[in-house]
Amino acid sequence: MARATLIVNPHASRVTPELVGAVERELGDVETLLTERAGHATRLAAATDSERVYVFSGDGGYNEVVNGLEQEALVGFLPGGGTSVLPRALGLPRDPVECARMLARTVETRRISLGRVNGRRFTFSAGLGLDAELVRAVDRRGRTRGRRPGDLAFAAELARLLAHRRGSLAPSLTVLGRGRAAFALVANCDPYTYAGRAPLHVAPEARFELGLDLVAPKSLTPLRLPRAAVSVLLRPTHTRAGWVIHVHDADELRIECDGPTPLQVDGEDLGDVTDAHFEAERNALEVIVGGLRLS
Repeated sequence: MARATLIVNPHASRVTPELVGAVERELGDVETLLTERAGHATRLAAATDSERVYVFSGDGGYNEVVNGLEQEALVGFLPGGGTSVLPRALGLPRDPVECARMLARTVETRRISLGRVNGRRFTFSAGLGLDAELVRAVDRRGRTRGRRPGDLAFAAELARLLAHRRGSLAPSLTVLGRGRAAFALVANCDPYTYAGRAPLHVAPEARFELGLDLVAPKSLTPLRLPRAAVSVLLRPTHTRAGWVIHVHDADELRIECDGPTPLQVDGEDLGDVTDAHFEAERNALEVIVGGLRLS
């Protein structure tokens, strides 16, 4: 049995051959496997028998790996993407070499839950509607040498989507047992994601060790937009607002859509769905950490 495997997406935004070499030196005796196409990391993870699996990629690569692991292993996530939400949310360093050094030398681990929607695992978030539309819109811009456009592209596309709707979003789906909503955000941790260095606290009570949190605005209007933005960025109060459906620490959530609706997990477009079955997979994964720290 190989002791450690390093799965690398060579096309992730911050991955270079030089950094891969530096990460390998910090990790020590590892077998390095390079992904070649979308979905390849899932197959590589399914085939490994290592005691430790390190993943040097962006959030899409992390997602593929956790969907491929078929045996118990310690997993370490190294930031190779433009945002790399998962290692940041776990408190790991943003520098991949420093992160590799910490992961290789620590024996501290953390047991976390994962989410699952329609059978697909996710690590930190999933969205139905608006944010999945945003992911799709950015993907339409194409990639440069495999690299997705950055935060400015996301901001521009979000502005375009909201302008097209004149800042208003009407109810378009039903959270069973809870009511109608315009879109749905499901979080496995806080923050939900990042805008540059700024964490976005969509579901401020969400924790890796708990179940899933749902935040689903019943509708969105031009008057609510600025308050929602301030709340997510600076002072999370929106989960207590009467116009938001909020569920904390859920084992299961079911959502039915009025029509085909975009779905994303960990920033990856899964296509359109007409219903979504979310489940919490508690204590699903043991991750290597080096103590919590701000990133």
